[in-house]
Amino acid sequence: MSEADYLAYYAKKAVLITGGLGFIGSNLARRLVDLGADVTLADSLIPDYGGNLFNVAGYEKRLRVNIADVRDPYSMRALVQGQDVIFNLAGQVSHIDSMHDPFTDLEINARSQLSILEACRHENPGVKVVYAGTRQQYGKPQYLPLDEQHLQNPTDVNGVNKLAGEWYHIVYHNAYGLRTSSLRLTNTYGPRQLMRHNRQGFIGWFVRLAVEGAEIQLYGDGQQRRDLCFVDDVADAFLRVGASQQADGKVYNLGGSAPITLLELANLLVEIAGQGCVRLVPWPEERKRIDIGDVYSSYARIQADLGWSPQTPLRAGLERTVAYYRRYREHYW
Repeated sequence: MSEADYLAYYAKKAVLITGGLGFIGSNLARRLVDLGADVTLADSLIPDYGGNLFNVAGYEKRLRVNIADVRDPYSMRALVQGQDVIFNLAGQVSHIDSMHDPFTDLEINARSQLSILEACRHENPGVKVVYAGTRQQYGKPQYLPLDEQHLQNPTDVNGVNKLAGEWYHIVYHNAYGLRTSSLRLTNTYGPRQLMRHNRQGFIGWFVRLAVEGAEIQLYGDGQQRRDLCFVDDVADAFLRVGASQQADGKVYNLGGSAPITLLELANLLVEIAGQGCVRLVPWPEERKRIDIGDVYSSYARIQADLGWSPQTPLRAGLERTVAYYRRYREHYW
């Protein structure tokens, strides 16, 4: 499908985004509105989970916001009706929180996914559903880059429940013919990310510290390598998969361009921000237990099937990100 085709696909389409006021969901929502889609956002606005009404500032009159929890099967049955595409991004994404409160993580990332899929099966069996998985499902890499055939061996409760959530989607495709797909996301960064705490990943927190001119602390020697993907590129991948019949029943990795060490990333942020500093510190025990070392993903499958690859150079993406939070800091701190 050409770029014009998959973008034109969304004109006048009814689209539901769960977790739609969050980081990736809101960036995707704004893009879909611009493409002419009829967009509904479902978000529970649970404190500290990332939902933020400011994320759709300027678009409030061009989309609908429904304050609903994916754990409520009655809300889900009503919301899925009449939708052409559902981008299923609602989730608890903190690895640390999943270890401290495993049952909440189970409810949101596993059980509620069944509620959504059951609602689709009964109320809208022809809908396309694209799930947001995570490369955390793989656990500690046996080889790099990670591809979709790599063993899944999560190191924390969040990874286990996200794996289950993804496989419910694939099972419902195989057993019931639901048009489901999953994207296993890598480290995503950009505007509209949660910045109030550091439990949802290191990138947003590093950006906040750089914008504040504060010290960025790195665990160990800072040589852990990661790949990073700008949020606009991630949204583009969701759009391609949502418009594609070829993607039905499939799982795709997303990845960034060349991997970078955390020390290189922190120094680059300090350079872009023009302030701050970097310091190496010993590993906290609770984080060391679930760390997975070097990790970066191959996106060869989605590139071959759907023509996706990351388009935003890391420096350019970080410059845009730092500029955004400098301008709108009061809405995120």
